[in-house]
Amino acid sequence: MTRHLVQLLLPVVDNDGQPYDPGHFGAVRRELTDKFGGVTAYSRAPATGLWKRDDRTIERDDVMMVEVVVDSIDREWWRAYRAGLERRFRQDAILMRAFAIDVL
Repeated sequence: MTRHLVQLLLPVVDNDGQPYDPGHFGAVRRELTDKFGGVTAYSRAPATGLWKRDDRTIERDDVMMVEVVVDSIDREWWRAYRAGLERRFRQDAILMRAFAIDVL
């Protein structure tokens, strides 16, 4: 059966380098569990992302991956949810991605 794995990469610190209140992440876990019946959050070892800005400086983000398995992708719902997370976490963009998966 083909399903989809949706991954959200959430920043663990704000733009001033201060850690977010753990309640931010708890709310995301509750919201996704309520909507989809379960969630996995990789919260013990944040991933580090690096990228070059236009001025060639290196930007760094430490992120927590949160993922959920869904039967289908409701793009409108996910766009609205991402926009809400961007406001909540005060980010220009939060990366969300989805992959088709075969549940074995």
